[in-house]
Amino acid sequence: MSEKNDLRLSGTADKPVSDLEAFAEPPAVTVEGSGGQSPWRLAARRLRKRRFALFMGAVFVLLVLVMAAAPLWAEHVAHTSPNENHLSDQIDVGGEKINVVGLDGVPIGPTWRGEFFLGADGNGRDVAVRLLYGGRNSLIIGLSAALITLLLGLTTGLLAGYFRGWTDSFLSRIMDILWAFPVILLGIALGTSLALGGLKLGPVSISGGSLAIPIFVIAIVYIPYLARPIRGEVLSLREKEFVEAARAQGMGPFRLIHSEILPNVVSTGLVFFPLLVANAILLEAALSFLGAGVQPPEPSWGTMIDEGVARIVTAPALAIVPGMMIVITVLSLNVFGEAVRDALDPRAKVRIEH
Repeated sequence: MSEKNDLRLSGTADKPVSDLEAFAEPPAVTVEGSGGQSPWRLAARRLRKRRFALFMGAVFVLLVLVMAAAPLWAEHVAHTSPNENHLSDQIDVGGEKINVVGLDGVPIGPTWRGEFFLGADGNGRDVAVRLLYGGRNSLIIGLSAALITLLLGLTTGLLAGYFRGWTDSFLSRIMDILWAFPVILLGIALGTSLALGGLKLGPVSISGGSLAIPIFVIAIVYIPYLARPIRGEVLSLREKEFVEAARAQGMGPFRLIHSEILPNVVSTGLVFFPLLVANAILLEAALSFLGAGVQPPEPSWGTMIDEGVARIVTAPALAIVPGMMIVITVLSLNVFGEAVRDALDPRAKVRIEH
């Protein structure tokens, strides 16, 4: 290189430093995933930056712990069960004896103490105890239904997307039938029929009042909403080079699905899971409100709203409190689920640092 060129690049006499702006480095492009970090570690790092989403996730965990402690509250604080009536009982409030349910049929309001903390319903049952037990039932139904949907949706999507042909056609037609009905209408139809006659699957018999009925109904109606995106991902993955290489090495289809394709769609299932739980809780509340979900006298947030609507004027807390619990639970799951989706989004792997 000539002396003139050397001086030009060093920014001395032959070329002012200000003229070297054309040689300025462009914004650094950081490819996340470099440096030996796994995708799961990168996702966790992104998720930690979402403070509000983590707070809402902690709110949901706190709700789960509070609902799990329902028996402790009922036994040691309220001294009653969720289905125990106190129509003719009186309690001492501020040194005065008050009927749990007045002669005019109006139940007592919140006492803000151990017994009848949130008041009583029209049958003299402790609203706080029923709220905790009802929340436990709603969470059990939501989490169980979401887990079943996740398992069946992943299995259906993997089989349909990988084997294609008649397997894909058969499974897709079943999904189309379920997809054709609005969720609430299909849930009401299945829930009502099963609540009346129960469910018999070979040697297994489930009564109509069991919590397994709404779990089964909600799990079934949401399968297409997970199976379809999983199927689309599998159709793309089965043509990738690493799948072709595994197939060329003699790997069988089921082993290939388990070891090569499933790990690449698990993140999609994790993204869907909190949203499935939120939707399952909402659908359970709707079905129970309409009489096709949890059957009385078992409590759930939906049945409590149904019972409270008739007394919305004289005892508004009977409907407002369980409604607020549904809103907080579903909101916390949706916010946290959105953050999980963003953290696991493959399109977020390349970022520009200015």
